[in-house]
Amino acid sequence: MQIFIDTANLDEIKAAMAWGVIDGVTTNPSLIKREVERLKAAGQAVDMDGHVRAILRAAGAENPVSLEVTATDAAGMAQQGKLLFQKYNGVMGNVVIKIPVNTYMGNGFEGLKAIKALEDAEIPVNCTLVFTPEQALLAAKAGATYVSPFAGRVDDHIRSQAGIAFEKGDYFPVEGWAAEDEEGGEDTLDDEGIVSGVDLVAKIAELFEKHEVDSNIIASSIRNPRQAREVALAGADIATIPFSVLKGMMLHPKTKEGVEKFTADAVPEYQELIGRQAPQPVLERAAPQQPSPQPQQRPQPTAYDLANKRQ
Repeated sequence: MQIFIDTANLDEIKAAMAWGVIDGVTTNPSLIKREVERLKAAGQAVDMDGHVRAILRAAGAENPVSLEVTATDAAGMAQQGKLLFQKYNGVMGNVVIKIPVNTYMGNGFEGLKAIKALEDAEIPVNCTLVFTPEQALLAAKAGATYVSPFAGRVDDHIRSQAGIAFEKGDYFPVEGWAAEDEEGGEDTLDDEGIVSGVDLVAKIAELFEKHEVDSNIIASSIRNPRQAREVALAGADIATIPFSVLKGMMLHPKTKEGVEKFTADAVPEYQELIGRQAPQPVLERAAPQQPSPQPQQRPQPTAYDLANKRQ
């Protein structure tokens, strides 16, 4: 599974890229606006155009970056998508246009029409705000390169509908949330048959595999490290993950305990063997010595010189 980072923070992008595990970046207008305002408040001279270009350069040519439109009608989304692509793809050649699957404008198919228009123009599309396998299927058939089911938001929706209090990073079980029904028994909460965000990803992956659908599944709105693991097991091609969750994926108390034990048990002789010696005291730097003059060497003859000599 590939990993994208979901952020507009340049420091986060550069740090994650340096780990060697990041394959792309997803952003949205709100993330970009918030980050530009933060930088301005910190006294940096920055504007939105320059910041978008910096994100594209930080991601690199091989790593797609999703930039989102703001229009809600098909013609407007297609026009904005083409303008974004024309304006920014020349920076690193890595722009993907983010289109919502449904804007609830007109007949409800504005997103699909925009995806089709951009696909016809050979512009890659990331179809966002996917909450059902049906939406994912239609988006893929319209030509979306990527479809993004929002796993964490599905979990939020199911809990909210049931009146269950939760924090954003709280874990939600893959198999769903068992709740007491009206007759005193237990029933699994669901959203049109989807029992969790990971279940949504799994059903889309099964549908795409069964019908050989040519589109990449980006598991989005990942809330915690365990959910990142579960969407990978569910068949996501990609997960786009916030920086804080990426850092959490590396943590375990036994790893920390092991490193502390290894460090405490370090053998000085072995450290010397591998070049980890104690720091040497800093001595006063001596004046640099001038190199001794070297005798001038006669230049070596070239093939041209040797040929002329033989004549």
